[in-house]
Amino acid sequence: MMDIYRRTVTRFPLGSVSYIFAYGSGVKQQLGYKNVQQPAAKPSSSKSSSSNVIDLVFCVRDALGFHAENMHRHPSHYSALRHLGPRFAAQYQERMGAGVYFNTLVPLEDLGLTIKYGVVSEEHLIEDLLHWRHLYLAGRLQKPVTDLVNPADNPRLKSALDRNLLSAFHSALLLLPEKFTAFELFHTIASLSYKGDFRMIFGENKQKVHNIVTPQINEFFSLYQPVMSKLDKYVAVDMHGQEPGSRRPAILFEQDKSAMATSYHLRSLPRELRRRLQRNAACRGDYADVVEHLSMAPLLPKVLQVSVNDIVWRSSVTQSLKNIATAGVFKSIVYSYRKAMKTFAN
Repeated sequence: MMDIYRRTVTRFPLGSVSYIFAYGSGVKQQLGYKNVQQPAAKPSSSKSSSSNVIDLVFCVRDALGFHAENMHRHPSHYSALRHLGPRFAAQYQERMGAGVYFNTLVPLEDLGLTIKYGVVSEEHLIEDLLHWRHLYLAGRLQKPVTDLVNPADNPRLKSALDRNLLSAFHSALLLLPEKFTAFELFHTIASLSYKGDFRMIFGENKQKVHNIVTPQINEFFSLYQPVMSKLDKYVAVDMHGQEPGSRRPAILFEQDKSAMATSYHLRSLPRELRRRLQRNAACRGDYADVVEHLSMAPLLPKVLQVSVNDIVWRSSVTQSLKNIATAGVFKSIVYSYRKAMKTFAN
């Protein structure tokens, strides 16, 4: 499978690329899909071996340079916006929506694949990972992905990726009760970037989070193992527990729900979420006052969820509107139709 990824990405300009990851149902197993996408048996076929699209994101240091070279190599990947030139594409990427420029439903007929790929500047990605300004790519990177460029080679980016996972874990602990299962933990984390997404109203399978977590629970556990070690003072893990109400084996967690522990998690949240909490909490004052109030408030999980949803709703709407122009009207209709069909899948 890695060979098909390598053959895919090497056709793109990689000079300024600092990170690439693949994600989505065409890459990671999800319930309701036959299989993770495999290369077609006959590379010359124009049909993909799966109805799933492989989703890729290119993180670049020079957006203008990437689009200039990529438009030269692959003009058909772009909508009519290509006629405005690479400088417009780079500015449109940086200034609109969540800072990502997507080319949608791109057929790679020689590989028997269809891909959707996004381009994001390294600065925008790091900002989203650290501060959750949009919780857009940060949300995708809170779930297992396939790294096609090792982020460990970029210490600043790797630190931001790790911080994003830590922020997701802090948020999940604030949303969860004292005792919970591994499934409940990872379902809560995966839900962070979905519950406020307007596409979940129409356009996505309503069981999407369940379908993501169930077959990938071991991958989630591996992804968050370092975070659990950092927070072992606040949460304990029982690897040999049983599901409440049954004798089935389950990984169980128990967390410290004291006001002191809750205050610690609240102070550790990313900047944009703290700002939203300050706005939504029924409390006047600076964030320290909000923390003191919320650490003892029974409605904390609801206030926190509303605050996360505020971020996700805005970015999902603006980025989706932006994607209509970058995909073109026809591709947008086709892509939206495919998404809408998932609404009625179950």
